[in-house]
Amino acid sequence: MTSRTSALAQWRYSAAAVFAASVLVLSACNGGGNPQGTGGASESASASASASPSPSPTPTPSAAYKPADASGKAQNVPVPVLPEAAKAETKEGLEAFAKYWYATLSYAYETGDVTPLQAVSATTCASCHRVKEVVEAWHSEGRWLAGGKMVVQGVQSKFVETAPGEYQVLIQVFQEPLSYYRSDKTLDEKTEQKPAAGDIMLASYDGGAWRANTVEHLANSQ
Repeated sequence: MTSRTSALAQWRYSAAAVFAASVLVLSACNGGGNPQGTGGASESASASASASPSPSPTPTPSAAYKPADASGKAQNVPVPVLPEAAKAETKEGLEAFAKYWYATLSYAYETGDVTPLQAVSATTCASCHRVKEVVEAWHSEGRWLAGGKMVVQGVQSKFVETAPGEYQVLIQVFQEPLSYYRSDKTLDEKTEQKPAAGDIMLASYDGGAWRANTVEHLANSQ
């Protein structure tokens, strides 16, 4: 196993396109008036009633999501969307934010894109920085990761300040099996799924948004 593999394995248990439908509006054209000048209103109404109805709009087809596997990287992975509940400076808001943070972690594992994760992590979050380094490394030079989805089973916070403006939240989470592929499509390593572990997150609310200051295991995995 490479050193990068080992580094990423240490973190294995921590952690849209908007489609526009074009509407085609067809307007029926009246072919002219009544040549004899009588019954015009009646015939016009009849012609209007018999006009073909406008077809229903056809949604633009979306690119199909394809998870990563032995043949290659994931494609068209949906970007996690921050729920409205996670924007509130409340107990419920913090708990919703914690779930969203792990969704961005899953996205990072699957795509190598850590932008959503960084957007909700403080620059001082050392564990978040470690994830960035190893995930980006494993998605470089033709390598990729498959699997590794973070599954949150429970989130709980007493919503009591542990420091000025900082709150603690506990997360019960596990990671699905994760496969490490090299550029030649050989499997470097595959992790096994273990029981859910306990993580602790310290998060702050500032400028109308939550940020994860640190995310750590409550105990080292065995």
